[in-house]
Amino acid sequence: MNACVTSFAVSCESEYRTGVRTLQREQELNRFLAEVEKRALRIAEISLRDRDEALDLVQDAMIKLARKYANRSSGEWTPLFYRILQNAIRDWHRRQAVRNRVMVWFGGSGNEDNDYDAVAAAPDPKGRTPDELLQSREAMQGLEVAVGELPTRQREAFMLRTFEGLDVAGTATAMGCSEGSVKTHYFRAVRSLRESLGEHWQ
Repeated sequence: MNACVTSFAVSCESEYRTGVRTLQREQELNRFLAEVEKRALRIAEISLRDRDEALDLVQDAMIKLARKYANRSSGEWTPLFYRILQNAIRDWHRRQAVRNRVMVWFGGSGNEDNDYDAVAAAPDPKGRTPDELLQSREAMQGLEVAVGELPTRQREAFMLRTFEGLDVAGTATAMGCSEGSVKTHYFRAVRSLRESLGEHWQ
């Protein structure tokens, strides 16, 4: 009888500890997703030039990360999340290319939403004159337009390294390529941006 009671108590304690660990893990994952959401949305928005589509892809990527990789170490979440997101962005572009070809075939336009502005209005920084503020906004707009026009792999490497701050290894994991490829794509992206932005490049 005592052995049964002891066994039951140990089982309950084990279940309690498992439940606590699961709850802590969920809270940690939620914090990660909250921290990464704005940067991920910015990256997707520049890539797609459609805020609603970008938001959908970011949310889908978050759901996939939570379902498939919640039990991975938290240090793996960032490259895994961006790999999911970059794959989703590539799939979206492939679908759009097919849609555009079909629309052209039937005499329509594949992209009728030409008034989209990918650059969100930034809050006024303190202590800047209107001229300085205008120059800053123009420089940022120029950067985002130039980044959006980079070849896909260069854009991915630049945004993951610069916007998200991933190191070369993390970027390679997110992009699904070698570290050498990341360095090449990033170098070419920086060179192209310097050439296109000129005096605005910093």
